[in-house]
Amino acid sequence: MIYLYSWPAPNGHKAQILIEELGMPYKLIPIDITKGEQREPGYRAINPNAKIPALIDDEPVDGGEPITVFESGAVMLYLAEKAQRFIPVEPRLRTEMLQWLFWQVGGLGPMMGQAQHFFRYAPSPVPYAIERYQHETRRLLKVLDQRLADRDYICNDYSIADMACFPWVRIHKYTGVSLDDFANVQAWYGRVRARPAVGRGLDLLRERWIDVSTSDEAKRNLFKAEDRA
Repeated sequence: MIYLYSWPAPNGHKAQILIEELGMPYKLIPIDITKGEQREPGYRAINPNAKIPALIDDEPVDGGEPITVFESGAVMLYLAEKAQRFIPVEPRLRTEMLQWLFWQVGGLGPMMGQAQHFFRYAPSPVPYAIERYQHETRRLLKVLDQRLADRDYICNDYSIADMACFPWVRIHKYTGVSLDDFANVQAWYGRVRARPAVGRGLDLLRERWIDVSTSDEAKRNLFKAEDRA
């Protein structure tokens, strides 16, 4: 059984979409990051970085002791490799896909996350930061748009690279950046969003979602809470 620790946020949605696509048995365990549950000792034992998602697999392929995995990219790689789906086997294609997965992990996600933070959550406007991260978000969306100019999915076949990028592109309005100039991204977004498993993954914990911009407690727990490790 896979025990998936998650919350309805872009990095959580990445893992939730993948596990729904795979159709493997799992138990979803909410970690309410707006209440600071990610910093509790029990969860830190699973994820020392105190973020979501993470997982425990008590039936690993080697038949040994349960395996714990944290960091969204590592979680996605682990699940895809275990199932041997949504990840190429041929070395060159696999390398190509991994580049785009890490492009999201190291670029698209962090930059859009910062753009969202300064556009929506900062207690007072910081024009330089807003401009800086919105500019980088647009640059990255242009990179993705060019990549999708002659293909339906990022690496031709639907893969974990698409599942990783999709939840971040989904929040573009929260960054203050429009998709109007990125027609290929818009078309790709529609194709991914139409997949039933994507809808199921997004629906997980939907009723628990809150708008962080309206909650001082959520902002405190997400952005200002003391490290209690």
